[in-house]
Amino acid sequence: MTEIRTIADGLQFPEGPIAMADGSVVLVEIERGTLSRVTPDGGVTVIADVGGGPNGAAIGPDGACYITNNGGCFEFDDSMGVNIPGHVPDTWTGGSIQRVDLTTGAFETLYTESSGRPLRAPNDLVFDEHGGFWFTDHGVRLERTSDRTGLHYAKADGSSCVEVVHPLDSPNGIGLSPDGTVLYAAETHTGRVYAWAVTGPGEVNATNPINPGRGELLHGAAGAVLFDSLAVDGDGWVCVGTLGEGGITAISPDGSVVEHTPLPDLLVTNICFDGTEGPAYCTLSGTGQLVAIDWPRPGLDLAYSG
Repeated sequence: MTEIRTIADGLQFPEGPIAMADGSVVLVEIERGTLSRVTPDGGVTVIADVGGGPNGAAIGPDGACYITNNGGCFEFDDSMGVNIPGHVPDTWTGGSIQRVDLTTGAFETLYTESSGRPLRAPNDLVFDEHGGFWFTDHGVRLERTSDRTGLHYAKADGSSCVEVVHPLDSPNGIGLSPDGTVLYAAETHTGRVYAWAVTGPGEVNATNPINPGRGELLHGAAGAVLFDSLAVDGDGWVCVGTLGEGGITAISPDGSVVEHTPLPDLLVTNICFDGTEGPAYCTLSGTGQLVAIDWPRPGLDLAYSG
């Protein structure tokens, strides 16, 4: 049985955890609209009140924190003690990419468009070794319509943001293999994880003959399972926050082995690693917790760290 160590609770739908060198964890609180820092003793401080719906976070080459902001595309409802994202409020107009100075809390909006089209609800991001970052646009689902969105690649200096893969259905988590040659993304509502060969900075080989734009299917979940954000561990396993089943689904690099680590929340949204030897941190968003667990394989150092 996995030992679960609660680091903090009372968080307002936490996501996008980043393990920092000082032992703290920086994360977003989607409902609160903040980038926050959790210290090892469980203390929570707000770094920046960025507004909207900060959904994912990553450290860039300049040491700043980059945020995928969904623009506040969810209303939140408490259902028997579980905080659940629901309908799109009338106030929502679209999302953005933001940059936050971790020292001062000052922030700026880098992008509201990609390839000349408005961003809908950016969700998760990952930097590559070239200093650019991949991100997903999850889009929104209304009563009778749903966005078709995709994967984007942007430069950290605000000079370029392009849509590279389209169309996908509710793309959510995104990550890179340890050597940077494979890009992974999870679709929430289909419960699928796809893989693309990376052919250059901001370039992938998308040759799926049945679903143009989609990569090779790495794993498709059975049953009523939804996939959220993800991280890749040091052995190349793709580790996906799993909704409904409540835990982390880990998929081997060739898709042949799938493991599930259950956690006590229906809405486990993300995981990050504290380097190669440290614990894994998971966001239990429905109950507002950040927890730590021991992972059966090494973690992975990201391209940039705080």
